Amino acid sequence: MNDITVLIVDDESRMRKLIKDFLNQKGYHILEAENGEEALRIFEENANKISLILLDVMMPKLDGWSVLRQIRQTSKVPIMMLTARGEEQDELFGFELGVDEYIAKPFSPKILVARVEAILKRSLGEKTQMKDYGGIIIDPDGRTVKVDGKQVEMSLREYELLKYLVDNASIALSRDKILNNVWNYDYYGDSRTIDSHIKKIRHKLGKKGKYIETMRGVGYKFEIK
Repeated sequence: MNDITVLIVDDESRMRKLIKDFLNQKGYHILEAENGEEALRIFEENANKISLILLDVMMPKLDGWSVLRQIRQTSKVPIMMLTARGEEQDELFGFELGVDEYIAKPFSPKILVARVEAILKRSLGEKTQMKDYGGIIIDPDGRTVKVDGKQVEMSLREYELLKYLVDNASIALSRDKILNNVWNYDYYGDSRTIDSHIKKIRHKLGKKGKYIETMRGVGYKFEIK
C-alpha cells in the first residue's frame, strides 16, 4: 500500500506521531500538517497523490471546518474529522459540509486504522462497469455520478448511500438497515444523519431526485418512475 498517501492534520505533535506510527505499519505514506493553513498548502501541492485526509477540528490559524470547505470546492478526497466534540449537531453540520467520517478523541489507534482501511477500500474500490439507473450513471471505478450526462459532485458518504439505494432498487430500506450497511459499523448518532444526506442527494439529482421515495414509518426506497 505504499502508493497510498494519507494527510494527517492536527496541531498536537504527539497525536500526529501516534497516528503516523500505526498507519506506517500498514505501509501508508504519510504527510503531516500542524495547522489549517499548512494543510491547504500541502494538499494543493499533493492533491493528485492524497487518498485520505485525517483532519482535526480545533486548530490554530485555520480550523478544520474552514479547511474542509476550501478542499470541497475542488476535491472529493475522503475526509475523516478528528474531534473531541461529541455533539450530534456538530456531526450533522460536518456531514452537510462534506465530511465522510468522524472519529472522536480519545480513540483506539486500532479502531482508527480499521476505519481508515474501510474508507480507502470503499473509495478506491475495485474496477467495475458503469451502470445506468434511469439516467443516473454510476461509475464505481471512478466513484462518480452523472445525471443526464452531467457529472454531479458527491461526498464519499453521499455516493455510498446513493449506490446502496440503487443496488437495492424497489426495496423499502429502514434507516437502521441503511446505517448498518452504508456506515458499516455501529453508529451512535441519530438517524437524522440519513435524512440530511438524502436531502442533499435529492437536490443534486435534480428532477431525478424523485426516484428516492420516503417510506413513511420505514425509511427510503429507490424506484425509477
